[in-house]
Amino acid sequence: MPSDKFQTVLAVGETVAVEFKRGGGNAVSADTYETVCSFLNRFGGDIYLGVEDDGKVIGLAKNAAPSMIKNFINIISNPEYLHPTVYLAPEIFEYGGKTLIHVHVPPSSEVHSCKKVIYDRVDDADVKVTATGQIAQMYIRKQNIFTERKVYKYVTDTDLRLDLLPKIRQIAMNLQKDHLWKTMSDIELLRSAKLITRDADSGVIGYNLAAVMLLGRDDVIKDITPTYRTDALLRKVNLDRYDDRLIVETNLIESYDLLMGFAEKHLWDKFYLEGDKRISLRSQIAREMLVNTLMHREFTSNFIAKFVIERDRMYTENANRAASDDSITPVNLQPNPKNPIIAAFFRNIGYADDLGSGVRNLYRYVKRYSGKDPELLDGDVFRTVVPLDDEYSFDVDEIKAQIKGQPKGNIRTINCTLTEVAVLEYISANPTATQAVISEAIGRSLRSVKNDIASLKGKGLLVREGAKRNGKWVVKYS
Repeated sequence: MPSDKFQTVLAVGETVAVEFKRGGGNAVSADTYETVCSFLNRFGGDIYLGVEDDGKVIGLAKNAAPSMIKNFINIISNPEYLHPTVYLAPEIFEYGGKTLIHVHVPPSSEVHSCKKVIYDRVDDADVKVTATGQIAQMYIRKQNIFTERKVYKYVTDTDLRLDLLPKIRQIAMNLQKDHLWKTMSDIELLRSAKLITRDADSGVIGYNLAAVMLLGRDDVIKDITPTYRTDALLRKVNLDRYDDRLIVETNLIESYDLLMGFAEKHLWDKFYLEGDKRISLRSQIAREMLVNTLMHREFTSNFIAKFVIERDRMYTENANRAASDDSITPVNLQPNPKNPIIAAFFRNIGYADDLGSGVRNLYRYVKRYSGKDPELLDGDVFRTVVPLDDEYSFDVDEIKAQIKGQPKGNIRTINCTLTEVAVLEYISANPTATQAVISEAIGRSLRSVKNDIASLKGKGLLVREGAKRNGKWVVKYS
């Protein structure tokens, strides 16, 4: 191993994928095999023998290293100790004149146990897994199949909300006038969307889990996925419980509408323009968060999905078949659809865009909505966290089109409150409007409008020219 690379490992310390072990004299310590098990069950990792927990390199006896490796391989090859067994290739390397052993453990497609105990990796610790729900989630994570493809032999047309298809077909046609679904019969549309598939093991052809989740009747969804639910909560005053709550247990198509309604009810719709087109930041952000939690969740898990709005943040949580344990950003993004059939259906009706665009859109719009970046945390539970700041408004310079016809940079850069931005927006298009008219137009009290105008004058952004009755408002430029 190159010295500079190992030096970086030491500087970072133990993580979810890095473990330091002293080494037990001439033998490998017993807890090393627990780490091997936990790495196999999680996302893999690297073990370094001859290093203290705090990163201090103490080294191993040089003449003992080969026999330590031999004993290590014998133990991990013993099904009574590690099951299923694995093949690993430890390597000896030198660092600072000391002998060390490096063991790379890849992630496994199976669930492993060490001395009949299952271990999982949580942060920098090896944790025993005993709860049946946790073990079941681990098996879900290891599956190579998409559970949305499971075929239900006895699900028929009467178990689905086929009355939603005309609406769905129209939405698709609104996005693309000559959409293929336009001339298809209902059964052709369902086959085209891969909601009717063949089970590769049994050969049975029928409606799959994706069809049930997208279009199923509520009672059918409850029978097949008893714990399926999205719990939407508002917690701004009553932090112990909630100020408002919406429990959503219906099909994904109608769930999207219900959850978007909850977001629109409780979130500011801040002003923002892209070019000369107004964009609803609230809707853009809520859409990306909610679409993700609806179409990428693991429906066979008993974890109840959540959408929570608090004073300084909102977040979603949903069960997930994780591909990593990292924070996801536009830089390290590797699109990995958990339910590709459902994702494709959502794209056809405009609820979702191309793979990966949701992450990029969140980072783009959240920065303009609250001035901070979102967090997307992969794991058995996928979390999307969006910071909130009701007082934050994007710089007037960046909003840029409140005074039409002026190039970017002509408006003085300064932070304004939401109501000040609304006043500027209306005045730019209606310079002769009275304060009473402005108040009615933007839905704020007359006193609030007067205070905002006084503030804007103080910031040098607004002046009044002409007589009180026949004058006009003028926005000042830098």
